[in-house]
Amino acid sequence: MINSYRHLILVWAATAWLAGCASPASKQELIVDDASFGTRHPHSVSVIAGGGGETGAMDYTNISNEDLAGAIEESIINSGLFSSVVKGDGADYKLSAYLVSMSKPVFGFSFTIHMEMSWSLVNTATGDAVMRESIKSTHTATAGEAFAAATRIRLAVEGAAKENIRQGLQKIAELPLE
Repeated sequence: MINSYRHLILVWAATAWLAGCASPASKQELIVDDASFGTRHPHSVSVIAGGGGETGAMDYTNISNEDLAGAIEESIINSGLFSSVVKGDGADYKLSAYLVSMSKPVFGFSFTIHMEMSWSLVNTATGDAVMRESIKSTHTATAGEAFAAATRIRLAVEGAAKENIRQGLQKIAELPLE
């Protein structure tokens, strides 16, 4: 009986060591900093994000709404897509990004995250939606990138979110904004 408990404790400890503790996605890793979309809209934009969540110590990696909005804002600034990013009211356009779904793998040497975000761009003067898009992205993190499963999951979440932001901003770059 004692050996059974020791075995169970050993298995639990090994699992906890391999899995590690969950950590939230890093805003810096979500920023698209290597893109020029070839467009510079001469308008200002404000950004809001939703659907994200906080990450608990024994939870699954999540992206906070603040970090998602901040990463989109910085990606816009880095790419020069809009003339300025405005906090709060007063922008020409309001960009909303909502995290609709994110797959959550539980085991494997490679973790693939499938993410879907809903993007909306509204002209604040007219109230007209000039874009409504559902964008899907995927990213895989392998055991070669990180040994701990929790780290691989975080890397996969960050990669899928960064790709989603890249695709969302590319769609906006293709719009003929007035």
